Amino acid sequence: MPTIDHFDRLPDSLLLLIFNKLADIKALGRCCAVSRRFYALAPLVDNVVVKVDCVISGEDGGLSVRGRGILSHLFRFVVGTIVKPLQVLQHFLGPKKAILAEVSHHSPGEVLKNFKEIQTLRIELPGGELGIEEGVLLKWKAEFGSTLESCVILGAASLVKLDKERKAVKSDEEVGVLDTPQDESGSIPESFYTDGGLKLRVVWTISSLIAASARHYLLQQIISDHPTLESLILTDADGQGMLCMSRKQLHEFRDKPLATSATSNRTQVPALNMKLWYAPYLELPGGIGLNGATLVAIRPSDQPARKEAEGFVAGAFEEPFRSAANLLVKQRTYLLEMNSF
Repeated sequence: MPTIDHFDRLPDSLLLLIFNKLADIKALGRCCAVSRRFYALAPLVDNVVVKVDCVISGEDGGLSVRGRGILSHLFRFVVGTIVKPLQVLQHFLGPKKAILAEVSHHSPGEVLKNFKEIQTLRIELPGGELGIEEGVLLKWKAEFGSTLESCVILGAASLVKLDKERKAVKSDEEVGVLDTPQDESGSIPESFYTDGGLKLRVVWTISSLIAASARHYLLQQIISDHPTLESLILTDADGQGMLCMSRKQLHEFRDKPLATSATSNRTQVPALNMKLWYAPYLELPGGIGLNGATLVAIRPSDQPARKEAEGFVAGAFEEPFRSAANLLVKQRTYLLEMNSF
């Protein structure tokens, strides 16, 4: 009696549902190698996650991979240490050859070439582009259409783990409140300006905006190749930065010309209005303390304030950093402006 392949009894729609649950491009690549049917169906998924694992620098300074065939093309993503973030980002997000071609360089754009029905795409880089000192906290989240629409940056001079004895003293009600008060007026202390604290926050802000605009610029080919996209997220394994684009923003990206920087491969950052909140110390759930905590909410100066922007600030980060953002916005607000760059 011939062996029955029970997968043959499953309808294509059910297999596609399973493949969409897998989502990971490596797992889909392995599925493609199973059978001709899987090979034909896997590229029809509408939900894909691409994780860039690591970087190997070749002699030409690009991204080199060994191995041939569909498996190597689908899950041997290699990109090297992010020492020069713009160049590296351009390597693995820039346009390359088709997915099954005999190539020595790989990029998400190249690997996704044959996936024509993608609606939700998440790309995860191996690490954040911004080199920060150990113990320093820096996180950002940005929304883009054809240009920057909003950005939230959370930073702290140091992140500390509280000792068990101190955590035991704190009740659940006390955790998550400001532990060290500012002066009576709620103003930033004078030392913040004189000891380089403000200058450091300006550097964090500009660096985060440059990283976000570089990621945005290098998504052009992927967005062009996938007109079915409705949601796009470009993040990193360190959790440092996240770029988000909704269906409406992707549509705008395709329809409006992209304003690019004259000096580097990134989108031009428009003139900005910024709100800044500062607290010398925050204690958060989970026994985490932030020294010199700062939150910056950014939007283009020609954009009117929107109610949904407030929700974007509050929901920009996962816990415990969401609690930090919610605490900081209760502090005194400082208004700043920045020219286009």
